[in-house]
Formats: sequence, C-alpha cells, structure tokens
Amino acid sequence: MRDTLSTLWNRIVGERAKTPGYRTVAFTIAVTTLAAKMAKADGVALPVEERAFARVFNIPPEERANFGRLFDLAAQDIAGYDIYAGKIARLLADEPDMLRALLECLFHVAAADGVLHPDEDTFLSLVAEKFGLTRGEFHSIRAGFVKDPCSPYTILGVDGRISDAELKLRHRALVREHHPDRLAAHGVPPELRCAANRRLAAINAAYDTILSERGLRPQRDERP
Repeated sequence: MRDTLSTLWNRIVGERAKTPGYRTVAFTIAVTTLAAKMAKADGVALPVEERAFARVFNIPPEERANFGRLFDLAAQDIAGYDIYAGKIARLLADEPDMLRALLECLFHVAAADGVLHPDEDTFLSLVAEKFGLTRGEFHSIRAGFVKDPCSPYTILGVDGRISDAELKLRHRALVREHHPDRLAAHGVPPELRCAANRRLAAINAAYDTILSERGLRPQRDERP
C-alpha cells in the first residue's frame, strides 16, 4: 500500500513543472492520506469521518470516486503517516497559518463521530510536532474540541506568573493572530478556516478563566 501511495505522490509532484496547480493537487493527496490514517488510529476508520473530511475539503462530485479510493487505501493502517505529515510541513513551510488551520480540520474529522479517541489524540499530537507547532499551539487548537482540565495558561502559552497587563497583551495578540479575517487575508482557504471560531472560543475561555481566578473582569474592548 505504501508503495502505491508513494508512487502516486511522486507522479503528481513530478508534474509540478507542467501543471500550475500541482501544489493544490499534491497538498490534497497528502492531506487525504494523513486524514485517513488518523481516522484509522483508533482501530477503525468510520464512514462518518470520511464524510466529514469530504465536507471540509469540498471534494468536487467528479473527484469523489478517486478521493474515496485514496482514502480507503490510506486508511488500511497508519504506517507512514509521519512521512505524509513531513511532506505537508515542507510544502507549507512558509505558511504556519495553513499548518495550524489544517490541524484544526484534522481535529474536526477526528471528532466527527462524537468522540476523540486517546489514540487519535496522540496521533494528532505527533502530527503537530511534525508541523513544527508548539505545545501551546497544539493545546489551544485541541481545547476547541476537547473539554478537559488543561491549564488555561497552557492554552494561552504563558507562564502562570505573567502580569495582568502582559496577559491582556497576550490575549489581544492571540485573538488577532487567530481571527478568521486575518487567516482570509493571509490566503488560508475557506475550507481550512472551518474551525477558526472554535480556536478563538478556546482562547477567550482560557483568558476569562484566568481573569476569574484573579478576581478581574474582561472589558468589551478587549475582544477585537
């Protein structure tokens, strides 16, 4: 199976000089493969996860048969997932917004069946490392899909000793950085912005939790 996927990848990438849209095609193949292997991480790739992926990435009707074959082929096992995560990281090396948005979409697919399995959680953590994302970025994205005792300071990527003024500045910076409008301005396609509001909600919830713990109250103008 891996040989077949590798052959397909190499054929597409080998056509990059002839095909202006090679990047989109190569990206779609790598992401489809990675998503399918993630769906298999808990032992069984469910149809609901495949459908969730197809909705997020808006697979054209004429390509759904090819997409289904690739997804089913990749979902036979998780072997080689790190290779495809690495390919994506290199493809988007200069576009960290895209990598963060893609991880959000993978969380969206993983949670499509209503449960984020621990093995899927571990899988996504390893993918985040391959993408070069920090633990704080991973937990911030994860918090949009999983409610657990994760420290709000971890979600915001700050130390618990941070001052109130610095915390306010950090919150504002994170809201600006992860706002859907900013992602759109930086060329992140709509399908990869599907979970941006979840991330913002997690960031705001973490900030509000810290303010509550400190006996403070957020001001309206703190939410750009």
